[in-house]
Amino acid sequence: MYNPTVARLTYRALLGRRRAAILFVLPALLIVISVAVRSFSGADDQVAADLLGSFALATMVPLIGVIAGTGAIGPEIDDGSIVYLLAKPVKRSTIIFTKLIVAIAVTMAFSAIPTLIAGFILNGNGQQIAIAYTVAALVASIAYAAVFLLLGTVTRHAVVFGLVYALVWESLFGNLVPGARTLSVQQWSLALAQKIGENDVISSDVGLPLAVVLLVGVTVAATWYAGQKLRTLKLAGEE
Repeated sequence: MYNPTVARLTYRALLGRRRAAILFVLPALLIVISVAVRSFSGADDQVAADLLGSFALATMVPLIGVIAGTGAIGPEIDDGSIVYLLAKPVKRSTIIFTKLIVAIAVTMAFSAIPTLIAGFILNGNGQQIAIAYTVAALVASIAYAAVFLLLGTVTRHAVVFGLVYALVWESLFGNLVPGARTLSVQQWSLALAQKIGENDVISSDVGLPLAVVLLVGVTVAATWYAGQKLRTLKLAGEE
């Protein structure tokens, strides 16, 4: 199911000079803000949870997911170069699975690691806040990568739709509108963070069992449908 050649090409596309520079911006900003907050307010559990929840989990992780998920396949479909890959003797399900693994790995690396570092800077992992939000970022990375990879296969405007989802739904409605929180990857991953932290500063509107079911369900469904869409792409000469 995993193809090293496809993975290498996808990593090269995602970590090219311009895209890699974009990927580093938000993690660097999170670290800078964390250092500044710690310098001015000291170690405060609530402040740490607020910053990691509102910036890291609600903004940084989905935005990096947009870049990695759509970038893993969208540009190839847009410029038509995907036909060269599809012409190879590689199953299309293998192509999707490999690109998903790469997108997940990139999203995790550029979101979970900075979240962990920021958590330790903010309060030294007091009440397991740094670990809790890092696990939440890892889990959210999987779902976001699958959803945005799917977007990359179904529309040429995947980045635009992805940014709208990340900034409007997750960052705005996911924090402010009670009903929308149930359908938010952020809230599903927060359920895991709440279980790990077991404190009063981390909370989710979704119970842990439901959150796990939704995270798995969305990831599997998005990956399956992306594979189906890729199978519908026809090469020249195909009937």
